[in-house]
Amino acid sequence: MHRFLIIVLLAGFHAAAPTAELRAFACEPEWTALLAELAGDRVTVDTATTAAQDPHYIQARPSLIARIRAADLLVCSGAQLEVGWLPLLLRRSGNRNLMPDQPGHFMAAEQVRRIEIPERLDRGQGDIHPDGNPHVHLNPHNVRRIAAALSERLGAIDPAGRAEYARRLAAFEQRWDSAIARWETRAAPLAGIRLITHHRSFSYLADWLGLEVVGNVEPKPGIPASGAHLALLLAEFGPNPPRAIVRTPFADPKPSAWLSERLGVPALALPYTVGGDDTADLFELFDRTIDALLATAR
Repeated sequence: MHRFLIIVLLAGFHAAAPTAELRAFACEPEWTALLAELAGDRVTVDTATTAAQDPHYIQARPSLIARIRAADLLVCSGAQLEVGWLPLLLRRSGNRNLMPDQPGHFMAAEQVRRIEIPERLDRGQGDIHPDGNPHVHLNPHNVRRIAAALSERLGAIDPAGRAEYARRLAAFEQRWDSAIARWETRAAPLAGIRLITHHRSFSYLADWLGLEVVGNVEPKPGIPASGAHLALLLAEFGPNPPRAIVRTPFADPKPSAWLSERLGVPALALPYTVGGDDTADLFELFDRTIDALLATAR
């Protein structure tokens, strides 16, 4: 009898356990982190890339096709950041709910003002993005706008959870606004500092904090650094070096290290996204980024 009661109680416990209502496919870790803030246990997220992977270039593996086939919501940066692999995944998945004209298709870059939109398109300019710079998450004001739009989209796809999404959005916005004020106060000494970046990954960060990007390790976007280009950078900036040379965790460190040694300035691998430098969430992403930049002034 006691054994029967225990079985019944356990069965009731498992039946009452919360289960995710939605399955999402996020192209980059920053959007997985944002979904966790906005949806909590109502969403299960599969992430296509890690902080150690360049989101421009990944393989459309069968495992990713299976995950995107099962998803109710697609959340990516957009602005053609994933153009080399996402369209292939969508075609092969056959998931009509995630196609561009469907509610399940959410592109973060479409929610904000994009910068570095080219005036003309020329493949000789390198791997340029016709819709502007896609690395929109490194301005926290962009993240706030994207969060509001994503919360609304979650409610449209999962009406039963709309009140929960609204509650979580309000809580996130309160914490996020407080964090932005703190970050901007701490980062005030960084305004006007000069940086060389490996790729144009940090343009929104620079735009937000008033940093001056004076050069790029890549001679053109997506083109590996050559010895000749590095020599030109050394000649140009040797008399007046920048504060630092910054790159993402997945960028080749050798060109930055070569230039760093000769210019006598630090070469920094900034976190870039959640998971970089072991950051656990979006708040730590900006904390660690500002910490690293401030450390160059010490």
